[in-house]
Amino acid sequence: MPELIRPSTILPAIRTPITIRTSDGLKLMGEVATPMEEITGSLLMLHPNPAGGGMMDSHLYKKAANRLPAMAGIQIIRFNTRGSKSQAGKSEGVYDHGKNEKLDVIAALDYCFEQLKLNELFVVGWSFGAELALQYARDKRIKELILLSPPMLSTTDEDLDFWIKDGRSITALIPELDDYLKPEAAKTRFAKVKNLKQIDVNGAKHLWVGEPMVHLVLSEIVRIIAPDKFLLATEI
Repeated sequence: MPELIRPSTILPAIRTPITIRTSDGLKLMGEVATPMEEITGSLLMLHPNPAGGGMMDSHLYKKAANRLPAMAGIQIIRFNTRGSKSQAGKSEGVYDHGKNEKLDVIAALDYCFEQLKLNELFVVGWSFGAELALQYARDKRIKELILLSPPMLSTTDEDLDFWIKDGRSITALIPELDDYLKPEAAKTRFAKVKNLKQIDVNGAKHLWVGEPMVHLVLSEIVRIIAPDKFLLATEI
């Protein structure tokens, strides 16, 4: 008999603890969850603000690591930015309000390309992580950005100008009931970024709480990275 996928569901994957070293000498704790079979794509996850409890185990990201390697063949790379902690451990350093986190993002990207030897990488940023993605995930080897409830509190017009000129695809999921950037405001903010696809999600909140929202977000990620695996099942 099939079983419903629940918040606690953990599907098979090869889960490997990793340590990422930054250019200013910090050790960042993380994990790579690799499919048991063929890899359809790799995804680096930039987590929400640690000042509000954000970390690599924030629920969407933990569930992505628990499910997507088996369900969609997607390799999930997660890590704690400086000063953040999770079950994997606490990263060295101190939270710097998104400034020196630039070094964390660059180090994580270097790890993906130089240590994991990835040829193609997607980057997802959620909340604070979406700002980090827009500001610092500019490596030419990145295929595409995925933004989840971007607050757009620190991202500047100059940051957006980079992506306008760059032209790579960006997908932004905007919750109807977001605390920071609601759909109409997002349309205005991103009006000039023609390479950005905005997906408005009715009834959603900033933290994407509840299994229906988790399923929606993970399905949209799969649609982008491994479209042959879309739509995700709700049972196993």
